[in-house]
Amino acid sequence: MSYLVIEGLHKKYGQSTVLSNINMEIEKGEFITLLGPSGCGKSTILRIVAGLTDASAGKIAIEGKDMYGVQPKDRQVGMVFQSYALFPNMTVQENVAFGLRMQKVHSVDLEQRVQEMLALVHLSEKAHAYPKELSGGQQQRVALARALIVRPKVLLLDEPLSALDAQIRKKLQTDLRAIQRKLSMTMILVTHDQEEAMAVSDRIFVMNNGSIAQSGTPTEIYTRPENEFIANFIGHYNVFTRQDLEQMLGEPLSEQYSKFAIRPEALHFDKKNNDMCLTGKAKQSLMSGNIIRTTFEGETLFTMEQLHQQGYTIEMGKTYKCYVAKEDVIALS
Repeated sequence: MSYLVIEGLHKKYGQSTVLSNINMEIEKGEFITLLGPSGCGKSTILRIVAGLTDASAGKIAIEGKDMYGVQPKDRQVGMVFQSYALFPNMTVQENVAFGLRMQKVHSVDLEQRVQEMLALVHLSEKAHAYPKELSGGQQQRVALARALIVRPKVLLLDEPLSALDAQIRKKLQTDLRAIQRKLSMTMILVTHDQEEAMAVSDRIFVMNNGSIAQSGTPTEIYTRPENEFIANFIGHYNVFTRQDLEQMLGEPLSEQYSKFAIRPEALHFDKKNNDMCLTGKAKQSLMSGNIIRTTFEGETLFTMEQLHQQGYTIEMGKTYKCYVAKEDVIALS
């Protein structure tokens, strides 16, 4: 049996259905991400697992034990929120030690565990500082350390990095993944940031309107979207109707599907064997870091992404032939 099992989970508020038939099996030590737009039910799942919200139907089991009726304090589930919720009158060391003091851990063991945890989150030198003296990233590290030190069976992370600036956020993503691997701890992260989900996860559950739209590894989710929502939400795919794509390609498609998707980076200017061709007029070109994103207009708009160092100069208003391998044209259910 899996370490954490979510089975047939439903949640309704009055006549409004927030979650519908959620099923997940999570192994011990996995890093799982719930990814989706705001309001799709991600945080509600966390709150139900933590025992902070009751499910309308369904089952939560941790290590084979049914959590029905088990109080939040007895579930051994930790939670880190977007707001740090640190005690302003306590030092970093005192904040981190708070949970152990509530458990009445012996002072010698408590001191050792606090020092180990501060070292793990790179805050040893800030042990005697107060929250107001810390940056946002440092405060979030304290909140993470406070949750980790009590050794929960599952750690839930509800968009903990969303309030941080981009550079600090990327650094903490790397640190969070390293800590999770070092402790072999089961973690579930909620985020609406696709790049964050791809960077830290073993598996991703993409949610939409209270249901799981697709689940799999980051590579599976990105390279093989199963439907139009995933294609639009995950990889900024070009999504075409069958009619538009056949007109652009000048040939019929063998798969009997109504919509197809092509990744922007799968398009290229150099024709290879059996490549299919899309023709379009260059309308707009934007640079994002090392990536140049160009929009073309054919039967419909489509986008190509290429690395800056590839050295192609694209003239706006000029018509280009863009090629794609047949295996990179993905039929959507």
